[in-house]
Amino acid sequence: MAIKRLTPHLAGPPAPTGMTRQAPMIGISLKLASTLAFFVMVTALKIAADRVPIGELVFARNFFGLFPVLIMVGLRRELALAFKTVNPGRHLTRAAVGLTAMVCGFTSFHLLPLPDATALGFATPLMVVVFAFFLLGEPVRIYRWSAVIVGFLGILVVLSPHLGETHFDNDTTVGAIVGLIGACFAALAMITVRKLCETERTSTIVTWFSGAATVMALLTLPLGWVLPGQAWVMPDLETGLLLVAVGLFGGIGQILLTQSYRFAEASTIAPFDYVNMLWAILIGWVVFAEVPVAEVIAGSVIVIAAGVFVIYREHRLGLDRTKDRRASSPSKS
Repeated sequence: MAIKRLTPHLAGPPAPTGMTRQAPMIGISLKLASTLAFFVMVTALKIAADRVPIGELVFARNFFGLFPVLIMVGLRRELALAFKTVNPGRHLTRAAVGLTAMVCGFTSFHLLPLPDATALGFATPLMVVVFAFFLLGEPVRIYRWSAVIVGFLGILVVLSPHLGETHFDNDTTVGAIVGLIGACFAALAMITVRKLCETERTSTIVTWFSGAATVMALLTLPLGWVLPGQAWVMPDLETGLLLVAVGLFGGIGQILLTQSYRFAEASTIAPFDYVNMLWAILIGWVVFAEVPVAEVIAGSVIVIAAGVFVIYREHRLGLDRTKDRRASSPSKS
């Protein structure tokens, strides 16, 4: 009877939702492509952030990001189906969490050099472990706790140039703190996206996120009445093109990232997040004349090593759980 009750939600073309398959190389390629798209977006937003407030940037990211999403959905002939879901509440939660992470991330990239803000984002895999323990009740053993502690020590090293007495500066301190908060919300977003992939199409996930986040971003419009520095402005042609680029490349990156989780496990894809540091150093040096200080490089190495170890342990535990399930299943031979 339970199967019959579920059938109406799953019936109808195209194929049932939640279609995933193991094709690691495709997943990795999509993940790498998404990092490049996101860093084109970051470059455009860092330039535009000197001209428009963060709220307007976030709106542009989501509004113009809708266009590549809708084109993708249209090409797949899923335009009508993209808005259908059995989990509207979960989509809205994902949008709120993702939008918060976006606001914090954009602020961090605006106030900090690219390598510094990128390094703070590497705290996300460590936060996933912490949230899994406290929110989901998942067991976390000494190996992963040790890696998390070492990783957070690396984050402190990254923060030291911005919080130390000789380098104290209000803007960079705010950027560093907000960057860490953004990493926390990004970790929550990773959990919600993976859960949504179990029941929802890629087109549904990205359409709901872009649409809901666009509407939510409009809530920053009245901020200008209270904080004049956050008042939205009418952009000139160059700034307008930058805003469009932020949205288009952000939307493309979101599609590629969401799609990558359909072809490979999170433990396989996640290490390639660290390619972002290469983009940050390269673009920061070439475009913004930013050279990372020794503390940022050293802290990044520590955090990356801890993050890779956490991902490795997650992968090993996943394999062990699979073996346990097989061993406890009745033989069909």
